[in-house]
Amino acid sequence: MSEPPAKNPAPACTDAWWQDRAGRTWAELAEATDRQLDPLGQMAIACLAPKSGESVLDIGCGAGQTSLELGTAVGASGRVLGVDISEALLARAQERATAAGASNVTFLRADAGTHRFAPPPFDGLFSRFGVMFFDDPRTAFANLHAALAPRSGRLSFVCWQAMERNPWAELPLRAVQSALPQLPMPPPLVGAPGPFAFADPDHVSSLLAGAGFRAVDIESRTVATNVGGARTLDEVTDYLMQLGPASRLLGDADKALRPAARAAIAQSMAGFAVENGVWCDAAVLLVTARA
Repeated sequence: MSEPPAKNPAPACTDAWWQDRAGRTWAELAEATDRQLDPLGQMAIACLAPKSGESVLDIGCGAGQTSLELGTAVGASGRVLGVDISEALLARAQERATAAGASNVTFLRADAGTHRFAPPPFDGLFSRFGVMFFDDPRTAFANLHAALAPRSGRLSFVCWQAMERNPWAELPLRAVQSALPQLPMPPPLVGAPGPFAFADPDHVSSLLAGAGFRAVDIESRTVATNVGGARTLDEVTDYLMQLGPASRLLGDADKALRPAARAAIAQSMAGFAVENGVWCDAAVLLVTARA
């Protein structure tokens, strides 16, 4: 007789989840996360090639690093609108924009997949690991396509390839699973919202073409990344205990299990710690398209 399917101890990527634990944690770890993700986001910005005077929508802008970088690229005559559903992240983004004097960058709390953006249309749509969380990506991309300048508008985003190609995510998760087999691990939900939902290039291409985008191009890249911006093994372990698949698996598990989880994560990452930080391969897709 087969075992019943395990329940998922991790919360779903819902609006309430982002307002509660997830949003606060991401806001608290914004600087560390930015150190890891900035080189990857820069690749996607380079693909978008924003120009002076253009308007850009930053989808899932988080704590605002990419919005400010886009704001610099489009200059004082351009505009950037950063959209996110997390109040905590947007508060952090606004703090950064105010400190930088970035008057051409504004923020909006909304679901970019359903929000009806007022004209004029955007010249560019951009996202650094934000579009994979749409509940209904087909509808979301159609909505975003409608917000884009009809002939000259373009899209650029970066998303994760499969978790199995991202050891920074897979190894800590498998280590915690091995150390704490009593924690249920559900089978992956193919296509469900989450960090690795867009790992299949054919799926992504189909979504975009179905939404009306043309000239879809998807490039696979693998680059070394400073996990959690960490300088030491202790720092990366702290980070992965709070963000990433291993932390999601822990969820609301008994706190007595956390020392064993921490030791397992530290062991899984020990081989990546070098003099200038903790570095590990990150496999991503760079996706571009035109209106």
